[in-house]
Parts: sequence; C-alpha cells; structure tokens
Amino acid sequence: MSETSLIDERALSKLRWRCRRGLLENDLFIERFFDRHADTLTQQQAQSLLLLMDLSDNDLLDLLLRRKEPEGELAQDAVHEVLALLRTAP
Repeated sequence: MSETSLIDERALSKLRWRCRRGLLENDLFIERFFDRHADTLTQQQAQSLLLLMDLSDNDLLDLLLRRKEPEGELAQDAVHEVLALLRTAP
C-alpha cells in the first residue's frame, strides 16, 4: 500500500480513537479535521497525524494555535501538511 493511498474504514476508526485527547481545545481541532478530511485521508497523512498525537496535549495545542512550529522529528513536509489541515479555520 502506498503512502498516497487512502486509509480504509477500519484504519480510520482506529485513528480516530488514537486521536482522542484530554484537552477539549485539541479535540475540537481534531474533530473538525476528521469532519472535513476523513474521506480523503492518505496513509502518509495518517502517519503524520499519529506523530502529532505522540505530543503532550499542551505541546499539540501550541502547534495548533501557531505558538510553535514543528521541530526535530516533526519538522517534515508531511507533518506540516497535516498541521495546516488541522489549523484550517471553519
């Protein structure tokens, strides 16, 4: 399966579960992301989203609110792409 192929329903369901957060603010960004992009989510985007989910709630919120930009392992184009989709205003 290539990185540009879409994820299937089972993978999407597991990804949604993995993306549940402790901070309501993060959940709002993530829920809006899934509402808009679930049907077109690629393998690469899913992997990038999982990298972001490894962050603490506060670090993730800092990225979502543009207080910080991705650094280190997160400083890759695919992560920036998913972060831009997460940040998109309604």
